[in-house]
Amino acid sequence: MTGRERARALLDRVPRPLDPMRSIKLKIAAVVLVSWAAAFTFFRIRIGWLAPTTVFGALGIALVISQVVGHGMTRPLREMTWAVGAMRRGDYSRRVRATGRDEVGQLAVAFNEMAADIADAEQRRRELIANVSHELRTPITALQAVLENVVDGVEQADATTMRTALAQTERLGRLVAELLDLSRIDAGAHRLDLSEVDVPELLGSAVAEAAVAAPSTRFAVDAPPGTAVTADRARLHQVVQNLLDNATRHAPPGGEVRITARAVGEVFALAVEDDGPGIAESDRERVFERFTRGERASGGGTGLGLDIARWVVDLHGGAIRVVDAPGCRIEVTLPRHGRPPTG
Repeated sequence: MTGRERARALLDRVPRPLDPMRSIKLKIAAVVLVSWAAAFTFFRIRIGWLAPTTVFGALGIALVISQVVGHGMTRPLREMTWAVGAMRRGDYSRRVRATGRDEVGQLAVAFNEMAADIADAEQRRRELIANVSHELRTPITALQAVLENVVDGVEQADATTMRTALAQTERLGRLVAELLDLSRIDAGAHRLDLSEVDVPELLGSAVAEAAVAAPSTRFAVDAPPGTAVTADRARLHQVVQNLLDNATRHAPPGGEVRITARAVGEVFALAVEDDGPGIAESDRERVFERFTRGERASGGGTGLGLDIARWVVDLHGGAIRVVDAPGCRIEVTLPRHGRPPTG
Protein backbone atom coordinates (compact mmCIF):
# COMPACT_ATOMS: atom_id res chain seq x y z
CA MET A 1 0.00 0.00 0.00
CA THR A 2 1.39 3.39 -0.99
CA GLY A 3 1.70 6.35 1.35
CA ARG A 4 -1.22 8.10 -0.36
CA GLU A 5 -3.43 5.01 0.04
CA ARG A 6 -2.50 4.70 3.71
CA ALA A 7 -3.32 8.38 4.27
CA ARG A 8 -6.65 7.94 2.49
CA ALA A 9 -7.47 4.86 4.57
CA LEU A 10 -6.59 6.81 7.74
CA LEU A 11 -8.82 9.72 6.72
CA ASP A 12 -11.68 7.30 6.04
CA ARG A 13 -11.51 6.23 9.70
CA VAL A 14 -11.75 9.80 11.01
CA PRO A 15 -15.21 10.29 12.60
CA ARG A 16 -17.68 12.61 10.88
CA PRO A 17 -19.99 14.01 13.55
CA LEU A 18 -21.89 16.26 11.12
CA ASP A 19 -22.93 13.46 8.72
CA PRO A 20 -26.42 13.07 10.26
CA MET A 21 -27.26 16.68 9.28
CA ARG A 22 -29.04 16.86 5.89
CA SER A 23 -28.10 20.46 4.99
CA ILE A 24 -24.68 21.94 4.30
CA LYS A 25 -25.94 25.34 5.46
CA LEU A 26 -26.97 23.77 8.75
CA LYS A 27 -23.50 22.21 9.04
CA ILE A 28 -21.90 25.60 8.45
CA ALA A 29 -24.15 27.14 11.09
CA ALA A 30 -23.17 24.36 13.51
CA VAL A 31 -19.48 25.01 12.86
CA VAL A 32 -19.99 28.75 13.45
CA LEU A 33 -21.94 28.05 16.63
CA VAL A 34 -19.31 25.66 18.01
CA SER A 35 -16.52 28.07 17.08
CA TRP A 36 -18.41 30.92 18.77
CA ALA A 37 -18.94 28.82 21.91
CA ALA A 38 -15.25 27.92 22.06
CA ALA A 39 -14.21 31.54 21.56
CA PHE A 40 -16.77 32.77 24.11
CA THR A 41 -15.52 30.27 26.69
CA PHE A 42 -11.91 31.23 26.07
CA PHE A 43 -12.51 34.97 26.38
CA ARG A 44 -14.87 34.45 29.33
CA ILE A 45 -12.11 32.66 31.21
CA ARG A 46 -9.31 35.04 30.19
CA ILE A 47 -11.14 38.37 30.20
CA GLY A 48 -14.13 37.77 32.41
CA TRP A 49 -17.57 39.18 31.84
CA LEU A 50 -18.59 40.08 28.24
CA ALA A 51 -21.50 42.30 27.25
CA PRO A 52 -24.44 40.03 26.16
CA THR A 53 -25.41 42.46 23.41
CA THR A 54 -21.96 42.29 21.86
CA VAL A 55 -21.72 38.52 22.22
CA PHE A 56 -25.10 37.62 20.79
CA GLY A 57 -24.91 40.37 18.18
CA ALA A 58 -21.65 38.91 16.86
CA LEU A 59 -23.20 35.45 16.91
CA GLY A 60 -26.23 36.62 14.94
CA ILE A 61 -24.09 38.37 12.34
CA ALA A 62 -21.89 35.26 11.99
CA LEU A 63 -24.92 33.02 11.49
CA VAL A 64 -26.45 35.32 8.86
CA ILE A 65 -23.17 35.53 6.96
CA SER A 66 -22.74 31.75 7.15
CA GLN A 67 -26.23 31.23 5.68
CA VAL A 68 -25.62 33.71 2.84
CA VAL A 69 -22.26 32.14 2.02
CA GLY A 70 -23.66 28.64 2.44
CA HIS A 71 -26.47 29.39 -0.02
CA GLY A 72 -23.94 30.24 -2.74
CA MET A 73 -21.84 27.21 -1.88
CA THR A 74 -24.74 24.78 -2.02
CA ARG A 75 -26.43 26.22 -5.10
CA PRO A 76 -24.45 24.00 -7.53
CA LEU A 77 -25.32 20.96 -5.42
CA ARG A 78 -29.02 21.77 -5.58
CA GLU A 79 -28.74 22.31 -9.33
CA MET A 80 -27.10 18.88 -9.64
CA THR A 81 -30.00 17.35 -7.71
CA TRP A 82 -32.49 18.98 -10.08
CA ALA A 83 -30.47 17.90 -13.11
CA VAL A 84 -30.35 14.29 -11.90
CA GLY A 85 -34.12 14.38 -11.44
CA ALA A 86 -34.47 15.64 -15.01
CA MET A 87 -32.19 12.83 -16.25
CA ARG A 88 -34.49 10.29 -14.63
CA ARG A 89 -37.26 11.72 -16.80
CA GLY A 90 -35.11 11.50 -19.94
CA ASP A 91 -34.02 15.15 -20.12
CA TYR A 92 -30.23 15.22 -20.53
CA SER A 93 -29.95 18.91 -21.46
CA ARG A 94 -29.65 20.30 -17.91
CA ARG A 95 -26.25 21.73 -16.94
CA VAL A 96 -24.89 23.20 -13.72
CA ARG A 97 -23.36 26.65 -13.42
CA ALA A 98 -19.69 25.96 -12.68
CA THR A 99 -17.96 29.22 -11.77
CA GLY A 100 -16.29 28.24 -8.49
CA ARG A 101 -12.72 27.03 -8.27
CA ASP A 102 -13.16 25.03 -5.08
CA GLU A 103 -14.11 21.36 -4.71
CA VAL A 104 -17.79 22.09 -5.38
CA GLY A 105 -16.87 23.97 -8.55
CA GLN A 106 -14.69 21.07 -9.70
CA LEU A 107 -17.56 18.70 -8.97
CA ALA A 108 -19.88 20.89 -11.06
CA VAL A 109 -17.44 20.80 -14.00
CA ALA A 110 -17.13 17.02 -13.72
CA PHE A 111 -20.92 16.71 -13.51
CA ASN A 112 -21.40 18.77 -16.68
CA GLU A 113 -18.87 16.61 -18.52
CA MET A 114 -20.60 13.46 -17.30
CA ALA A 115 -24.01 14.81 -18.33
CA ALA A 116 -22.69 15.61 -21.81
CA ASP A 117 -21.23 12.12 -22.13
CA ILE A 118 -24.49 10.52 -21.01
CA ALA A 119 -26.48 12.68 -23.45
CA ASP A 120 -24.13 11.68 -26.27
CA ALA A 121 -24.37 8.00 -25.33
CA GLU A 122 -28.16 8.20 -25.19
CA GLN A 123 -28.27 9.88 -28.60
CA ARG A 124 -26.02 7.17 -30.04
CA ARG A 125 -28.21 4.48 -28.46
CA ARG A 126 -31.32 5.94 -30.07
CA GLU A 127 -29.57 6.25 -33.42
CA LEU A 128 -28.35 2.66 -33.13
CA ILE A 129 -31.87 1.37 -32.45
CA ALA A 130 -33.32 3.45 -35.30
CA ASN A 131 -30.64 2.39 -37.79
CA VAL A 132 -30.73 -1.28 -36.84
CA SER A 133 -34.53 -1.27 -37.08
CA HIS A 134 -34.31 0.30 -40.53
CA GLU A 135 -31.61 -2.08 -41.74
CA LEU A 136 -33.53 -5.11 -40.48
CA ARG A 137 -36.85 -3.95 -41.88
CA THR A 138 -35.58 -3.53 -45.45
CA PRO A 139 -34.41 -7.12 -46.13
CA ILE A 140 -37.22 -8.62 -44.05
CA THR A 141 -39.82 -6.69 -46.05
CA ALA A 142 -38.23 -7.73 -49.36
CA LEU A 143 -37.97 -11.36 -48.27
CA GLN A 144 -41.58 -11.36 -47.05
CA ALA A 145 -42.76 -9.93 -50.37
CA VAL A 146 -40.93 -12.64 -52.33
CA LEU A 147 -42.33 -15.43 -50.19
CA GLU A 148 -45.86 -14.02 -50.29
CA ASN A 149 -45.71 -13.88 -54.08
CA VAL A 150 -44.59 -17.51 -54.19
CA VAL A 151 -47.30 -18.63 -51.75
CA ASP A 152 -50.01 -16.68 -53.61
CA GLY A 153 -48.90 -18.10 -56.95
CA VAL A 154 -47.91 -14.71 -58.35
CA GLU A 155 -44.37 -15.96 -58.90
CA GLN A 156 -42.91 -19.39 -59.33
CA ALA A 157 -40.32 -20.77 -56.94
CA ASP A 158 -37.73 -20.87 -59.70
CA ALA A 159 -33.99 -20.24 -59.42
CA THR A 160 -34.31 -16.49 -60.03
CA THR A 161 -36.90 -16.00 -57.28
CA MET A 162 -34.94 -18.14 -54.85
CA ARG A 163 -31.75 -16.19 -55.58
CA THR A 164 -33.61 -12.99 -54.68
CA ALA A 165 -34.76 -14.52 -51.40
CA LEU A 166 -31.26 -15.87 -50.75
CA ALA A 167 -29.71 -12.44 -51.34
CA GLN A 168 -32.00 -10.87 -48.72
CA THR A 169 -31.27 -13.71 -46.29
CA GLU A 170 -27.54 -13.21 -46.79
CA ARG A 171 -27.97 -9.50 -46.17
CA LEU A 172 -29.71 -10.29 -42.89
CA GLY A 173 -26.90 -12.67 -41.98
CA ARG A 174 -24.26 -10.03 -42.67
CA LEU A 175 -26.10 -7.49 -40.54
CA VAL A 176 -26.43 -9.93 -37.63
CA ALA A 177 -22.73 -10.83 -37.89
CA GLU A 178 -21.78 -7.15 -37.90
CA LEU A 179 -23.98 -6.46 -34.88
CA LEU A 180 -22.25 -9.31 -33.06
CA ASP A 181 -18.92 -7.70 -33.92
CA LEU A 182 -20.22 -4.41 -32.53
CA SER A 183 -21.04 -6.15 -29.26
CA ARG A 184 -17.45 -7.42 -29.14
CA ILE A 185 -16.19 -3.90 -29.82
CA ASP A 186 -18.28 -2.48 -26.99
CA ALA A 187 -17.18 -5.29 -24.67
CA GLY A 188 -13.58 -4.34 -25.46
CA ALA A 189 -12.37 -7.93 -25.43
CA HIS A 190 -11.29 -10.07 -28.37
CA ARG A 191 -8.35 -12.39 -28.80
CA LEU A 192 -6.49 -12.59 -32.09
CA ASP A 193 -5.51 -15.96 -33.52
CA LEU A 194 -2.23 -14.89 -35.10
CA SER A 195 -0.59 -16.94 -37.83
CA GLU A 196 1.37 -16.32 -41.01
CA VAL A 197 -1.11 -15.37 -43.74
CA ASP A 198 -0.43 -15.91 -47.45
CA VAL A 199 -1.60 -12.54 -48.75
CA PRO A 200 -2.10 -13.43 -52.49
CA GLU A 201 -4.21 -16.44 -51.49
CA LEU A 202 -6.23 -14.34 -49.03
CA LEU A 203 -6.88 -11.62 -51.61
CA GLY A 204 -7.85 -14.19 -54.25
CA SER A 205 -10.42 -15.71 -51.90
CA ALA A 206 -11.86 -12.32 -50.96
CA VAL A 207 -12.04 -11.17 -54.59
CA ALA A 208 -13.82 -14.40 -55.59
CA GLU A 209 -16.51 -13.72 -52.99
CA ALA A 210 -16.81 -10.07 -53.99
CA ALA A 211 -17.13 -11.00 -57.68
CA VAL A 212 -20.21 -13.10 -56.89
CA ALA A 213 -21.93 -10.14 -55.25
CA ALA A 214 -20.77 -7.63 -57.94
CA PRO A 215 -20.43 -9.55 -61.24
CA SER A 216 -20.18 -6.37 -63.34
CA THR A 217 -17.13 -5.08 -61.46
CA ARG A 218 -13.60 -5.85 -62.62
CA PHE A 219 -10.95 -6.63 -60.02
CA ALA A 220 -7.21 -6.13 -60.35
CA VAL A 221 -4.96 -7.67 -57.69
CA ASP A 222 -1.34 -6.61 -57.33
CA ALA A 223 0.35 -8.73 -54.64
CA PRO A 224 3.80 -10.24 -55.29
CA PRO A 225 3.99 -14.00 -54.72
CA GLY A 226 5.31 -14.89 -51.30
CA THR A 227 3.91 -11.78 -49.63
CA ALA A 228 2.96 -12.72 -46.08
CA VAL A 229 1.92 -11.04 -42.85
CA THR A 230 1.40 -12.31 -39.31
CA ALA A 231 -2.24 -11.64 -38.49
CA ASP A 232 -5.58 -13.18 -37.61
CA ARG A 233 -6.52 -14.61 -41.00
CA ALA A 234 -10.29 -14.57 -40.44
CA ARG A 235 -10.26 -10.97 -39.22
CA LEU A 236 -7.93 -9.79 -41.98
CA HIS A 237 -10.19 -11.49 -44.52
CA GLN A 238 -13.09 -9.58 -42.96
CA VAL A 239 -11.24 -6.28 -43.41
CA VAL A 240 -10.56 -7.01 -47.09
CA GLN A 241 -14.16 -8.11 -47.62
CA ASN A 242 -15.53 -4.93 -46.07
CA LEU A 243 -13.21 -2.74 -48.13
CA LEU A 244 -14.13 -4.58 -51.33
CA ASP A 245 -17.83 -4.34 -50.50
CA ASN A 246 -17.44 -0.62 -49.92
CA ALA A 247 -15.56 -0.20 -53.21
CA THR A 248 -17.98 -2.25 -55.35
CA ARG A 249 -21.03 -0.41 -54.01
CA HIS A 250 -19.58 3.00 -54.86
CA ALA A 251 -17.70 2.21 -58.06
CA PRO A 252 -19.48 3.06 -61.34
CA PRO A 253 -21.15 0.18 -63.25
CA GLY A 254 -18.50 -1.84 -65.04
CA GLY A 255 -15.77 -0.05 -63.11
CA GLU A 256 -12.57 -1.48 -61.76
CA VAL A 257 -11.50 -2.10 -58.18
CA ARG A 258 -7.74 -2.32 -57.60
CA ILE A 259 -6.18 -4.13 -54.63
CA THR A 260 -2.50 -3.58 -53.87
CA ALA A 261 -0.48 -5.34 -51.16
CA ARG A 262 3.16 -4.89 -50.21
CA ALA A 263 5.38 -6.07 -47.35
CA VAL A 264 8.35 -3.78 -46.82
CA GLY A 265 10.60 -4.18 -43.81
CA GLU A 266 8.45 -4.36 -40.69
CA VAL A 267 5.33 -2.90 -42.36
CA PHE A 268 2.58 -4.56 -44.37
CA ALA A 269 0.51 -2.19 -46.53
CA LEU A 270 -2.80 -2.91 -48.24
CA ALA A 271 -4.75 -0.50 -50.44
CA VAL A 272 -8.18 -0.80 -52.07
CA GLU A 273 -9.07 1.76 -54.72
CA ASP A 274 -12.13 2.35 -56.89
CA ASP A 275 -13.13 4.78 -59.65
CA GLY A 276 -16.07 6.25 -57.75
CA PRO A 277 -16.62 9.90 -56.83
CA GLY A 278 -14.39 9.58 -53.78
CA ILE A 279 -14.93 10.82 -50.24
CA ALA A 280 -14.87 14.49 -49.32
CA GLU A 281 -11.95 15.44 -47.11
CA SER A 282 -14.34 16.53 -44.35
CA ASP A 283 -15.93 13.05 -44.32
CA ARG A 284 -12.77 10.95 -44.40
CA GLU A 285 -12.67 10.38 -40.68
CA ARG A 286 -16.43 10.25 -40.22
CA VAL A 287 -16.91 7.34 -42.64
CA PHE A 288 -15.30 5.06 -40.06
CA GLU A 289 -18.08 5.82 -37.59
CA ARG A 290 -21.07 3.55 -37.16
CA PHE A 291 -23.95 3.85 -39.62
CA THR A 292 -22.14 6.57 -41.57
CA ARG A 293 -22.15 6.08 -45.31
CA GLY A 294 -20.92 9.47 -46.51
CA GLU A 295 -22.38 11.64 -49.23
CA ARG A 296 -21.56 9.17 -51.97
CA ALA A 297 -23.46 6.21 -50.54
CA SER A 298 -26.01 4.61 -52.81
CA GLY A 299 -27.62 2.12 -50.43
CA GLY A 300 -27.18 -1.55 -49.84
CA GLY A 301 -24.69 -1.20 -47.01
CA THR A 302 -25.25 -1.18 -43.30
CA GLY A 303 -22.81 1.59 -42.47
CA LEU A 304 -20.95 -0.80 -40.16
CA GLY A 305 -18.28 -2.29 -42.44
CA LEU A 306 -15.65 0.43 -42.18
CA ASP A 307 -16.17 0.81 -38.44
CA ILE A 308 -15.54 -2.92 -37.99
CA ALA A 309 -12.55 -2.75 -40.35
CA ARG A 310 -11.00 -0.01 -38.22
CA TRP A 311 -11.64 -2.09 -35.08
CA VAL A 312 -9.84 -5.11 -36.57
CA VAL A 313 -6.95 -2.97 -37.76
CA ASP A 314 -6.66 -1.37 -34.31
CA LEU A 315 -6.58 -4.84 -32.74
CA HIS A 316 -3.57 -5.64 -34.93
CA GLY A 317 -1.84 -2.41 -33.91
CA GLY A 318 -2.20 -0.88 -37.38
CA ALA A 319 -3.86 2.11 -39.00
CA ILE A 320 -6.53 2.68 -41.66
CA ARG A 321 -7.23 5.91 -43.51
CA VAL A 322 -8.67 7.46 -46.64
CA VAL A 323 -5.99 9.07 -48.82
CA ASP A 324 -6.04 11.48 -51.72
CA ALA A 325 -6.72 9.72 -55.03
CA PRO A 326 -8.75 10.30 -58.21
CA GLY A 327 -11.44 7.96 -56.85
CA CYS A 328 -11.59 6.48 -53.37
CA ARG A 329 -8.45 4.90 -51.94
CA ILE A 330 -8.37 3.35 -48.47
CA GLU A 331 -5.01 2.25 -47.11
CA VAL A 332 -4.32 -0.20 -44.29
CA THR A 333 -0.93 -0.59 -42.61
CA LEU A 334 -0.13 -3.41 -40.17
CA PRO A 335 2.96 -4.60 -38.33
CA ARG A 336 4.35 -7.26 -40.64
CA HIS A 337 5.23 -9.70 -37.86
CA GLY A 338 2.16 -9.19 -35.70
CA ARG A 339 1.32 -6.87 -32.85
CA PRO A 340 3.58 -7.31 -29.81
CA PRO A 341 1.71 -9.00 -26.92
CA THR A 342 0.39 -6.68 -24.23
CA GLY A 343 -0.89 -7.09 -20.71
